[in-house]
Amino acid sequence: MTKKVYVSGLTIDPLTNSPIVILKEVDGDQALPIWIGLLEATSIASELEKVKFSRPMTHDLYKNTMDLMGIRITGIEICDLKDNTYFAVIHFKVQEKEMDIDARPSDAIAIALRAEAPIFVNESVLKKSKSLEPNYKETVKTSEGKKWTEILESMNPDDFGKYKM
Repeated sequence: MTKKVYVSGLTIDPLTNSPIVILKEVDGDQALPIWIGLLEATSIASELEKVKFSRPMTHDLYKNTMDLMGIRITGIEICDLKDNTYFAVIHFKVQEKEMDIDARPSDAIAIALRAEAPIFVNESVLKKSKSLEPNYKETVKTSEGKKWTEILESMNPDDFGKYKM
C-alpha cells in the first residue's frame, strides 16, 4: 500500500549542512525527511521555483529524452528503506507496456516534478522511518548532542525555512 505525497520543501540539516527534502502526505499529516545530495537539491529547488537554465540539467535531459521517445512517467515510489538508505522506483509507460526502473529517491523526485507525475511512499517505508527515531536518540550521549536534540525536537519543520539557491 502506498500513500501519495508532495514535496513540501527543502531545508538544511543544521548539524551536517546536508540538504533534506521534506515529503508530506497529501491526505494526512505525516512527513518524511530524506537527506539528499547538493546537486539533487539544486535540481529539485530549481524545478520547485520554476528556474529555467539556458542548457538542460541532467534531470531535464532525462525528461526530454523520455518525451522524445514517447515514454510517459506515470509516477515514482519511495519503496524501501534499508540500512538508513532510501530506495525508489520510477514507473513509466511506453506504448501500452508498463515498466519500472530503480532510482535514487532524489533523482526520482527531481524527474517526477519535471514530469508532473505523482509521488508515492510505501507505507512500510513510513513505518521503518519512524523506527529510526528512537535509535537516533539513544546514540546522542554527549551533553552537546543532548542540547541539539532538545532544540531540534522543539522545532516545527516550518522553522527551518526553504532551501535557498
